[in-house]
Amino acid sequence: MRVSWSERIVGRAVLLVFMAFTAMPFVSLLLTALQPRGRIPTGLAWPTDPQWGNFVAAFEAAQLGALLVSSGLIVLGVVPASLAIATLAGYGLAVLNVRGGRWLFLFLLLGLTIPFESLVIPLYYQMEALGLLNTRWALILPLIGVFMPFGVYWMRTHFLSVPKELSEAARIDGAGPWQSFLRVHLPLAVPSLSSLAILLFLWTWNQFLLAIVLIDDPTKRTMAGALGAFQGRYGTDVVLLSAGALLIMAPTIALYLAFQRSFVNALLAGSVKG
Repeated sequence: MRVSWSERIVGRAVLLVFMAFTAMPFVSLLLTALQPRGRIPTGLAWPTDPQWGNFVAAFEAAQLGALLVSSGLIVLGVVPASLAIATLAGYGLAVLNVRGGRWLFLFLLLGLTIPFESLVIPLYYQMEALGLLNTRWALILPLIGVFMPFGVYWMRTHFLSVPKELSEAARIDGAGPWQSFLRVHLPLAVPSLSSLAILLFLWTWNQFLLAIVLIDDPTKRTMAGALGAFQGRYGTDVVLLSAGALLIMAPTIALYLAFQRSFVNALLAGSVKG
């Protein structure tokens, strides 16, 4: 079905309007962050004397150097473990047809229906009983569990889309389940794994609620979780707060711009497969 010239123009105009609405908050934050300290900005005018030093002051005030390290450690603890467990579980449920796998998968799907906020209080008391409060493990372990239902569903959907003839050919060649997984299925799963890794990174990096509840030390939280403490200290300094918010959002924005195509493909793959 060919799209007419007028439909293309209308479609692009609608996209431009939505893009403008999406970019407006970021433009407003940038213009506010460049104002002189102590001023309450109004409007969206470019400042006559942009104060780029506000970003340096916000970086030091929010201790973003320590937060970058902390967020990196949390991401390294969550994403690889989540990918490994979700891949093995998805392979077992989709290819190996383990006994009771259908009921186990339905049980995992129930995890997608549980409101995230309802888990905060039980997780707090569980981490307290384990002696992990105010440590990064208090955030890493729950996030791995929270991400499992979606991760297993994502990888199971991919393995179901792989033709069964490949597994049968590997079996004829004498490959066992583990060899078939490593030599046949895992290489084919690289696009789905990379897409899932991007999603898990964004969700972990932007984790806010659990970071505030389970970790008291702001320097051990994620960068998004530290925004609450930063706002509490500099809530009246709108200029510094805007600069800090932009710095905290910068890594995720940069990641999205760098892997935009993979991110879009991840969403499209998740909506088409299965």
